[in-house]
Amino acid sequence: MIRDRARVAVVGDFDPSNRTHRFTNDALEHVDLAAEWVPTDAPDDWDDRLSRFDGLWIAPASPYRSMDGALTAIRYARERGVPLVGT
Repeated sequence: MIRDRARVAVVGDFDPSNRTHRFTNDALEHVDLAAEWVPTDAPDDWDDRLSRFDGLWIAPASPYRSMDGALTAIRYARERGVPLVGT
């Protein structure tokens, strides 16, 4: 299956009132990346949740609901060679 755009997981707890979160969405749309926010307090199925993405972006301007969740996503990327951006 050929996809038109790379898929990026934005790991963080999206808050529509947070300007930085809205700007993150705008930036990803501008560079034509398909993005999906993945909350840090997601269930423990991190492998299943993250395996469908081509890269991860650790969301800026978060106090994360679960720092362990954010760190788990970072560990997932490092151990599997998945491109990771942390801001």
